[in-house]
Amino acid sequence: MKKIDKYILVKYLTTFFFCLLLLTAIVVVVDISEKTDDFVKSNLSAWRIITDYYLGFIPRIDAMLFPLFVFISVIFFTSKMAGRSEIIAILSSGVSYRRFLLPYLVGGIFLSSLLWVGYQYVVPKANRKWGDFEKKYIDVNMAPSANSSTYKQNIYFRIDSNTYAGIKGYDTVSKTGSNFFVERFSNNKMIYNLRAISFKWDTGARKWSLNHVMERQINPITETVQRSTKKLVNYNFKPIDLRKDDYLKDQMTTPDLDAFIKLEKMRGSEMLSTLQVERYNRDAIPVSVLILTIIGAVLASRKVRGGSGFHLAIGVIISVLYILFSRFSIVFATKGNFAPWLAAWTPNFLFGILTIYLYRKAPK
Repeated sequence: MKKIDKYILVKYLTTFFFCLLLLTAIVVVVDISEKTDDFVKSNLSAWRIITDYYLGFIPRIDAMLFPLFVFISVIFFTSKMAGRSEIIAILSSGVSYRRFLLPYLVGGIFLSSLLWVGYQYVVPKANRKWGDFEKKYIDVNMAPSANSSTYKQNIYFRIDSNTYAGIKGYDTVSKTGSNFFVERFSNNKMIYNLRAISFKWDTGARKWSLNHVMERQINPITETVQRSTKKLVNYNFKPIDLRKDDYLKDQMTTPDLDAFIKLEKMRGSEMLSTLQVERYNRDAIPVSVLILTIIGAVLASRKVRGGSGFHLAIGVIISVLYILFSRFSIVFATKGNFAPWLAAWTPNFLFGILTIYLYRKAPK
């Protein structure tokens, strides 16, 4: 790596991390001002709020804004270089435009890899910490009905290819529920039926404890009925599978999310598209860092009369368009028939084409 490569790469990374630190501080200050009343009502110390809330909130918000931070950083320092005619000097010395973009490519790959690792393992753990705090101390203060978010009603799902289960009501906090049933079919005929008045998760045995159970084994001619006051059963669903709240998909590491998607696909879950979009986004969003890096470098490397202000304005417009494309594709996937993988990767495809076009049109 030559001196000019180190110079550009150091400029890239230092500008990015400075931008990340500055905007994170601004977001945290705004969040504190909005949630001061909730923090006071929680009666927690400042240290508990920092460790239980902001250690989860900061990685979450940084991951969301990571591509935008990268894009703004690249445009800012590259535009400064162009304004001081440094890029003209580099290209005039015989360095090709493709060679000039090499340190940007290296920096983009490094930051993309960093974000990818974060999305697979670090951010889900941070989301778990942040989400638990939100449910316990923030959501309960929003409205009297907010508590209902922890109580799920009328849950129906498939346990395996021939067995179905249903729950009248389930509390995700106490892990208890009422009116539970299981039905098993063979050749479109019911062969087994179980009903329990109430049930709860036994943390010691790691099984479901059913109360006041009635089981029916249905034969072609007769049936056998068995009643029991209490019964421990090991089903293939756990308390986390019954939560299905807004925080669940964000709090799973990628291996856990893959296993959960496999189960939900077998059960025919309605939230399958949402889970799949989240999974594909964890690979697609890091790639967008590399794409936006090249777009920012190509746009800002040209010396224009407007200087950095003009470049930043163009950058903001492109960022808004990227976010709009991303949001629209996700809505079409979760509410319509748009393929989840296509919803996650469509913005990258479109802006990848834009990257090629801008590169070819860039003055070299």
